Amino acid sequence: MKKKAEPKKISSGTPGIDYQDESLMQIILDSITEGVFTIDPEKNITSFNKAAEKITGVPRKEAIGRKCYEIFTSNICQRQCALEKTLATEQPITNLPINVLSRQGKIIPISISTAVLKNRKGEVIGAVETFRDLSVVETLRKELRQQYKFEDIISKNYKIHRIFKILPDIAESDSTILIQGPSGSGKELFAKAVHNLSLRKNGPFVVVNCGAIPETLLESELFGYVKGAFTDARKDKPGKFELADRGTIFLDEIGDIPLSLQVKLLRVLQDKTFEPLGAIKPKKADVRVIAATNRDLLKLVSMGKFRDDLYYRLNVLKIELPPLSERRDDIPLLIDHFIEKMNIRLGKKIEGISHEALNILMQYDFPGNIRELENIIEHAAVLCRESIISCEHLPPEILEKMESIKVIIPEDSTNKLLVAQEEQLIRSILRKHGGHRKKTAEELGIHPSTLWRKMKKYGIE
Repeated sequence: MKKKAEPKKISSGTPGIDYQDESLMQIILDSITEGVFTIDPEKNITSFNKAAEKITGVPRKEAIGRKCYEIFTSNICQRQCALEKTLATEQPITNLPINVLSRQGKIIPISISTAVLKNRKGEVIGAVETFRDLSVVETLRKELRQQYKFEDIISKNYKIHRIFKILPDIAESDSTILIQGPSGSGKELFAKAVHNLSLRKNGPFVVVNCGAIPETLLESELFGYVKGAFTDARKDKPGKFELADRGTIFLDEIGDIPLSLQVKLLRVLQDKTFEPLGAIKPKKADVRVIAATNRDLLKLVSMGKFRDDLYYRLNVLKIELPPLSERRDDIPLLIDHFIEKMNIRLGKKIEGISHEALNILMQYDFPGNIRELENIIEHAAVLCRESIISCEHLPPEILEKMESIKVIIPEDSTNKLLVAQEEQLIRSILRKHGGHRKKTAEELGIHPSTLWRKMKKYGIE
């Protein structure tokens, strides 16, 4: 009787690996949408599927037998090779985000996972790496962010979007602008956006923090001085108004300037001229003035600490910026932006923030506004050694306040505890304002229509 022929074993080129049907194995690998390649202990590529060909732009025939770092060029190949680490520790790596350079010179964001390959004796004979192309995800993410971005300002809040709509019209004029808002709310960003959209965009953008400069130096800082104006004036020094010629000057914390200097600033706004200290002739000021304050200027006027004529000269066009507590819907967007910023600055690979940590920040009042949020994320990023920022990475003073913090949850949330807390919160704020929906919505930091839907949901009359 004729002996039945055994299936032919084909070696893959890697010691210890024998496939009964290598072509079948290749068909399986090629059916996978993720890129897959294997290496031997010397980092020679032993298999390379179709998805790997497509993502890298390298044909399989060219890849087989070559070193993985010659084909798979990434930003971790030289110092932090994932496959090398896996071979050394025998520990897998999962969903590590990196960038690779394709054959066409295109930078492609991908996520990789690695694991060791062992034979039946348990001996390490190589490693496998799978990777998926994140280009589509990144493109969608950028498109989404672009919808909420105006210049360098990121927001989805309806109050901020109202400002976005009028900002181009404001920028086209050359009128003086007054930006009012609490500290850290982004007043300088809005001033910079106006400058960039204006006809003066090719001119300088000069920033002066009036509250940070001593009164005795502020005048010379703004208007400069000539040689011999005082003992140490050995040569002429231009002031900020002269440096901002044909551009924009941003006077932050304008409410802190002394009354004596307010008169001279008023002259600049009225006559477009100024006099450096010690000068006998005025200079022309071809400058657009944008002033900002976190103080109530009208109250300062009534107290005699701010000139009313200067106030009305500054208040030609006014932009009111809300505190972050009134634009809570921007917090997740801003966190994502700051994490990306810290990854670049600190060389980290943080992917996001946990739901628990986000919930705490969504409830926090942020007296320091956006600047405080950025500082919190920087603190967390420095301490975070994982891919996700968690509660333990937040500053301790934030965690101490979490018990007395209010929350508005996403409308699709199924967490019963959060739903009960939200209903109780809405009822208490409505009682506080005598049922006034607009005031309630403002305190909660949501749109009145959102409040109406939630009231209907909870059966609140």
